[in-house]
Parts: sequence; C-alpha cells; structure tokens
Amino acid sequence: MEEKKQGAASSSSKGISRRGFIRGAGLSTAGSVLMTSEVFAFEYEEEKGTELGPDATTIQMKVNGKVRSLSVEPRTTLAAALRDHLELTGTKVVCDRGSCSACTVYVDGQPVNSCMMSVFDVGNKEVTTIEGIAMNGDLHPVQQAFIEHDASQCGYCTPGMVMSCAHLLENNSNPTLEDVKKATRGNLCRCGTYPHVFKATLAAAKKSS
Repeated sequence: MEEKKQGAASSSSKGISRRGFIRGAGLSTAGSVLMTSEVFAFEYEEEKGTELGPDATTIQMKVNGKVRSLSVEPRTTLAAALRDHLELTGTKVVCDRGSCSACTVYVDGQPVNSCMMSVFDVGNKEVTTIEGIAMNGDLHPVQQAFIEHDASQCGYCTPGMVMSCAHLLENNSNPTLEDVKKATRGNLCRCGTYPHVFKATLAAAKKSS
C-alpha cells in the first residue's frame, strides 16, 4: 500500500495524468474553435457588386487609343478578348497560365500577362498591344531591331519579348545587358534566341538615344 501511495504521489508530482491531459486538450480545442469562429464572424463582410453572367455582357474597352465595344462572357480573359473578339492576334497565348509571358500587353503602361487577367478587370484603363506600339506606320525601334538582329525564330514568344524590351527602353534609355536580362526574365523562348534578343534591345537603345 505504501509503495502504491508513493507511486501515485510520484506520478502526480512529475506532471499531469493522461486523463487530465486529454481533458485539457479537449477544452483547449473547443476554446480555439470558439475564438476562431468569433474572429471570422467579426472579419467577414459580404462583398457587394454587380453580378455578371451566365450570358455575355457588352462592355467598352480602350485599346491602342480607340474605344472598342465587345460582348464577352464573365470567364473571358483579356487575351481572349483581344484575340477572339477584337482580332488583335499579335498577342499570343502559349502557356495560358502566366508562365511564359508571350501574351504580355500594357495596361495603363504596365506590362501584364493578359492570359491571367479578366477582361472585366480592365475597366477604364487603357490597353496597349503589340499592334499599338508602332507610331505613324513606322515600327517601334525594338521591333525594327528584332528584325535586323534575327531575334525571333518560331515567333510565338516574340510579341511578349518586344513588349517587355520596349517597356524597358521607355523607362531606361541606356540599359546594360543585365538590365535587358532582368526585363525579360519572365519571358520564355523555347527556341533559345535570348542572345539575339539582348543584342537587338541594346541596339535599339543606341538608335533611340
């Protein structure tokens, strides 16, 4: 008997019993659930907005300086709207998941992957495509340099590459090779024409300066 009492006292002095641990864990879990529920209830706010679909909706979008009307379904991406509805097929869709940047266009002057953007998110912003960077019928200096330096092979990545490089020169008139590499780091070329792309962009910068 004395040994059992000593054993019980020893186990209680060492820590909590198994039954006590399970009971405490259950209470802690219940408390966490209640606290989490209260937090979610406090933070949740119902979003209010215009519901679209399932039928097509007519919208207006400013593209390459002109306001265009098009009827599109809610699932339509900017790339699909440009290619399928406005017939601006210079914008290419290759990976269709934002990995290759072949579909690069400008939205209010900033490069975006148009395959990842809903056409309804454009709103009042202006879209510029590869067809819109030429001025008065003359090719953009980057476009001309791409031709002169043979910077395209299959051509699928070329529009996105040109858009990325042209955006670089608009913001940096005297880029280094590292600047060009950084500007095109998201553009993938399966043909491997990167060296020609870099040379063309640096050449275009020299002509523009």
